[in-house]
Amino acid sequence: MVDIATRVYNHTWKIDPIVRSVLDTDFYKLLMAQTIFRRHRDVQVTFGIVNRTTRLRLADYIDMGELREQLDHVRTLSLSRGESTWLRGNTFYGKRQMFSPDFVAWLETFRFPDYELTKVGGQYELTFDGPWIETTMWEIPCLAILNELRSRGVTKDMGKFELQVLYARAMTRVWEKIERLRVLPGLSISDFGTRRRHGFLWQDWCVQAMQEGLGRAFLGTSNCLIALRREVEAIGTNAHELPMVYAALADTDEEVRASRYAVLSDWQEDYDGNLRIILPDTYGTTDFLRHAPDWVANWTGIRVDSKDPVIGGEEAIAWWRARGEDPRDKLIIFSDGLDIDTIERIHGRFVGRVRIGYGWGTLLTNDFRGLAPNGELDPISIVCKVVSADGRPTVKLSDNPTKAVGPPADVARYRGLFDAAGQDAQAVLV
Repeated sequence: MVDIATRVYNHTWKIDPIVRSVLDTDFYKLLMAQTIFRRHRDVQVTFGIVNRTTRLRLADYIDMGELREQLDHVRTLSLSRGESTWLRGNTFYGKRQMFSPDFVAWLETFRFPDYELTKVGGQYELTFDGPWIETTMWEIPCLAILNELRSRGVTKDMGKFELQVLYARAMTRVWEKIERLRVLPGLSISDFGTRRRHGFLWQDWCVQAMQEGLGRAFLGTSNCLIALRREVEAIGTNAHELPMVYAALADTDEEVRASRYAVLSDWQEDYDGNLRIILPDTYGTTDFLRHAPDWVANWTGIRVDSKDPVIGGEEAIAWWRARGEDPRDKLIIFSDGLDIDTIERIHGRFVGRVRIGYGWGTLLTNDFRGLAPNGELDPISIVCKVVSADGRPTVKLSDNPTKAVGPPADVARYRGLFDAAGQDAQAVLV
């Protein structure tokens, strides 16, 4: 096992670039990229980062030159022969050849496109503009770079013993959580922590700890490179990006409202089984479920993301029952800001009533809260979201108005279209 403290103390470019592979990304990006490749590869899309933790000035921790070096390094990456073989021949979600030969052939030639980087008021403005199939690939690497550069900025002046103690404390914290998870009946949990990880080595350690500590209850990791290296399942389905772009490309209000189901119609042409997981909160879960076509209720499950997990879980169960489905046959994946207390609360509420899965992210792979002076290693909420599609602004409402993104006038318009007034605001921690 890697001695993380020593490796951090001796960081070098050759050994530890932050992003090491095209596959150092989340599995859902590849699944979505294949759908984009088949249908919308020529749509022009812009992505941009948003630091929701505005009190923290990223430029105080991250040198612009070092940021450019890491971003430029990503632009040199290409899929290796072994990685290509893994994509072509591995079984994902019980299916061989999940990725079509023409898509893998495209990915073998793919290189990350250029970016725009400026510094404004202590924050970085980082954008990616170009064909959707190319710019979508930047989301996970850019967030991993920003988070790890911040971690490196905080730890760079720590001595060997200080680093040893830091990581020993963090490891103890993760293991104590794993010990509490062990006793939960019927647990199914995955690592979803790539985007906001403390660092690649730390995420890899967390995955190994979950493997040993939880056994079969640990389903796998969203990170494709770690899944390949540790021989665990690559886990993931789809994200808000798809309905955001589909809605932006719609020409009428009616088409905008219908676009959230058009996404699912395309998705079920490409994928089946446990990949048919509804993500209903892009424009509000309640309105989505109220107007959903009957065929949507036949899907395998739902991901409860931005709504209070208990409220969202009960809403999903009631909806399935109203549509003549048995909730005990359905899967709910909980994924928003999870930590051990929340997981225990959810499990106690829903075990035996529905199949439950957990996507554990930031507070698995970046829980250094209180372990550095002044909370300097506490995780922050930073995202990379699609900003526009073919020149039209994109909007995300979420079930939490604090997470809404888009120009204010467009957000207001979408709130009217999707009957999203009266949502309860919740603090966004991670």
